[in-house]
This record gives sequence, structure tokens and C-alpha cells, in this order.
Amino acid sequence: MISESTSKNITVVGAGLAGSECALQLAQFGFDVVLYEMRGVKNTPAHKTDHFAELVCSNSFGSLSEVSAPGQLKWEAEHLGSFILKAAKEFAVPAGQALGIDRERFAAKVTELVNSHPKITVKRDVVTSLDQIPRPAVIATGPLTDEGLAASLQQHFGDEFLYFFDAIAPIIDADSINTDIAWKADRYDKGTPDYYNCPLDKEQYFNFINEIKAARKIEPKHFESTEFFEGCMPIEAMIDRGDQTLRFGPMKPVGLTNPKTGRYPFAAVQLRQDNKEGTAYNIVGFQTRMAYGEQTRIFRMIPGLENAEFLKLGSIHRNMYINSPKRLNRDLSSKNDPWLFFAGQITGVEGYFESTCIGLLVARFLRQKLQDQSFSPPPRTSAMGSLLEAITDPFREKNFQPTNINFGLLPPLADSIKDKKEKKTQQVRLAQEALRSWSN
Repeated sequence: MISESTSKNITVVGAGLAGSECALQLAQFGFDVVLYEMRGVKNTPAHKTDHFAELVCSNSFGSLSEVSAPGQLKWEAEHLGSFILKAAKEFAVPAGQALGIDRERFAAKVTELVNSHPKITVKRDVVTSLDQIPRPAVIATGPLTDEGLAASLQQHFGDEFLYFFDAIAPIIDADSINTDIAWKADRYDKGTPDYYNCPLDKEQYFNFINEIKAARKIEPKHFESTEFFEGCMPIEAMIDRGDQTLRFGPMKPVGLTNPKTGRYPFAAVQLRQDNKEGTAYNIVGFQTRMAYGEQTRIFRMIPGLENAEFLKLGSIHRNMYINSPKRLNRDLSSKNDPWLFFAGQITGVEGYFESTCIGLLVARFLRQKLQDQSFSPPPRTSAMGSLLEAITDPFREKNFQPTNINFGLLPPLADSIKDKKEKKTQQVRLAQEALRSWSN
């Protein structure tokens, strides 16, 4: 195996969000990049196309709020010139305070950016072994890594990989939504009426819950011993925690006044625009592992979706990730091979944009190393630095679980501030100051 930088090219394996961002950043730095992508040669259970950076679970990059951890992460990525974020904003769709994206146009744009870059050579091929690829290399194959490559990685690290399951929400034809029942509004009428809201009374809600409980589910092998990530938990798993769990989760009615009654409904299902034209909507938070026939029948019980036409039904797929605090260095290179880097969800971050940011950081770390510079991670007070800390801190290796960005990852403030909004404002201010100083 090649264990040092002997190639003039940098190899990136996987053209998802992290791999595409990493390849584009490296190319922009002036390096020659060879980018491998197996789709087009070998399909995955979750993807529909062979486009790069295809979004499979939802079409949202999360909050854009200036006083939120996801919003701060986007601020930092924009400050560092994220190609993925720029494309996402170009093909944004109305989604209230979130960054919703037309997933087909977005993926097509990223594919065009990568294919047209003179410093990037794309190879549509399946990498089945680490021995196939020269160093330096970045593995950004994500949760659906080829079985052969996964076996090679397992041999490299010498232990089992960790797994959890992701579920995907269904998508509905907008023309099939009954707008005599469903109405458009955002919570608390913030002036962005971007979501369709489907109201349920108490009887409708519990009938709906009982049908989900009785529905036939698709159970993966060894399912009971493998966990879901909290952010992509299927509705059936939520209901296992109690019949009213959905009323305090994706079906919470607060802030949604039904114009027909002037009151909040007992529960509500929200639909978020899925493409630029507004012809498709996804059911927010309704990841599911129900069998296809059951999904169609049960989701049509939702008022306003009686005649729903499903463009895509929900499904479930397995995610694979490394125990990064145990197996990777702080620059996200392997402790067994300092020229083998990892980026994206495989490192134990969860979320589209978190994965993107790890790809961006790895490109910067590789540039530092290739130019014989000292390793310089983003400041701990920044969102980027806090996310990196969460997946590399040795303290976490015994009970390592995937994480997305949240204020709990940022270091506590020196001064005790009781007002939550003021506290977050101060954390954001410190994060921005630190990131600016680091990037200059």
C-alpha cells in the first residue's frame, strides 16, 4: 500500500456532497484531482440518478437563522467559499427559515461544476480496495460505501464499523393536494407561508397512529440491534415512544392557526416544497420504513391528502461510519496511514451540510500538509471547529455516535448569560470573529 505522498494527483473517492466540495476546493487551490464515483456503473439502494451531490433523504440543508448553530455553520462555509452552499442557494425553494433546495437542479449544477473544472478528472468506476488508489487520497463514500471497499476499510482499521439506519420521507405531486383542506402558512405567521398544513382532529390523529402501528414494516437484517440516528428517525420508531410523540414532533400543531376554525388543530402534517417549480412536496419529518402499499393507504388518511399521488415513497437504508475519535487523527487522516483522509458522513457527522463542511475542511488540511504547513484546524469557538472537535475528541471514542451541528457542541461562554437568545447571539459573535481571524 502507498503510505506517503508519491502522486502528483489527489484522489477523492465518492462524489456526494463532501466529495464534490472537497474536489472543487482542492482544484480551486490548484491541485490536480481524480474523482471516483461508482454511480453510473453501480447503483445504490437510495439514489435515483448518477448526478453528483444527489440529496436522498430530504431536500433541506436546515436553518438559515443567524442565531442558530446550522445558520452559523452556513455563514462560516460561505466565508470559506463553499461551492455546495453557493449552488444550494442558487436553486433554493421556499422553505420558511430553512434552506430548501430543488434537488434535481442542484445535483445537475454540482455535476456540471465538477465535470467542467479543468483540474478535476472524473472516473466512473467502483473502488473496491484501498490498494487501488494512490496517496494522497480522500475517502468520501458516505453511508452507502461499496461492500468491497467497506471490507478493505475494515481490514485497514482492524475492527468492525459502526452502523445506524436512515429513513427517507415520501414526496407528493402538488396537484394532488386538496387545498380546500390544506392551507399554506408558516408557524406563527412569520411572513413566509411556504408550507402546506394538513389538520387532524383528535379522532383522526389516533386512528392514523393506530394504522401506522399495525402497518407492515420493512425490517433490515439485524434491525433490532442497530440504532436510528435521532435526526432521521422513522415515524414508527417515534410512536414506539408513545402515541402522542408525533404531536410534539413533526405533527406539532403550535403556531398553525387553521383559517377555517381560527384555532390550532389537534395535530398537523406539514408539506415542504421539493422543487423550484413547486410541483412536488415532501412530508416533513415523515421518514418511514412502512411497506410501499401501506404508505399509500395510510398517508391518504391525512386530511388534504385523500387523493395524494406519490412521486417517491419512503424507504430505509443503512449508514456506515468510522469511530473517528479512535481511528482518525485531528486532520481526519487515518492513524494507520497519514496520507489517507476521510470526509463526510463516514466520519460520524450527520446532516447534509455538516458532511459538506467536513469535505471543505479536509481540502484545507490536505493543502496544509502538501505545502509543509503546520496543522491549523478552525478555532474551537467556531461552528466548524466545534464540529471537528465532536468527531475527533478521544473522550468520545467509547460511546461515539453521529452528530449534527448544535449549540451544545460549542464551548460554553465564560460569562453566565441566562437569556437564551442573548447567549446564542454571543456564541455566534465569537464564532464569527474566530473564523474570520483563522481564515485570513
